[in-house]
Amino acid sequence: MSLQRILLVEDEEHLLEAIKLNLELEGYHVTVATDGKKALKIVKEERFNLAILDVMLPEIDGFQVCETIRLENTELPILFLTAKNTSEDRVMGLKKGADDYLTKPFNLEELILRVGILVKRSIRNKEEGKSLNTYKIGDKEINFTSFELTEANGSKTMLTKKEAMLLKLLIERHNEVVSREQILETVWNYDVYPSTRTIDNFILSFRKYFEPNPKEPRYFHSVRGVGYKFTD
Repeated sequence: MSLQRILLVEDEEHLLEAIKLNLELEGYHVTVATDGKKALKIVKEERFNLAILDVMLPEIDGFQVCETIRLENTELPILFLTAKNTSEDRVMGLKKGADDYLTKPFNLEELILRVGILVKRSIRNKEEGKSLNTYKIGDKEINFTSFELTEANGSKTMLTKKEAMLLKLLIERHNEVVSREQILETVWNYDVYPSTRTIDNFILSFRKYFEPNPKEPRYFHSVRGVGYKFTD
């Protein structure tokens, strides 16, 4: 099994070395950067299973680094480290696309535990993404290559590309709430900004396609003020 790769971005040298050593003892391959500019250069050149970002970085801060990564890569798990322990900073980090948040000073054992969870999720998502060419919901099957929805009786309905992309995103993240920001990045790629109503209309279409009773959804859920969720 190949080593899982982590990008560690931290400008405090003693902390950088301590975290790097402990991650390497756990069997991870660790690449380090001490400023945001260098971190973005490395991300473009190499592939990682996780990025650990300090918020207060020289050149470009961690929030901006995270936001820039998310424009091109929605899959890479990102864990923020910060000395700021305010709910505003935690919310800001999560809004920028981070997956987790740890406040300094932290327990190294807790860091290792959180890293393990995020790396496993990264591997699982990649494996699911490779295999997800078709998917069955109830007695209907979606083909993500041809955009065809096949009924139990064999009749077919053509999905739009956006419908297929949104379906795939929700299915890959099943049982997790997917935020509107993540949908924007993955499905609309920031070329247009659909309203919440537009995404709601897609969810209503999915309910018509798949739900035995669209008024009492079993599969497709809107989570008010947060996002959307697929449960199977």
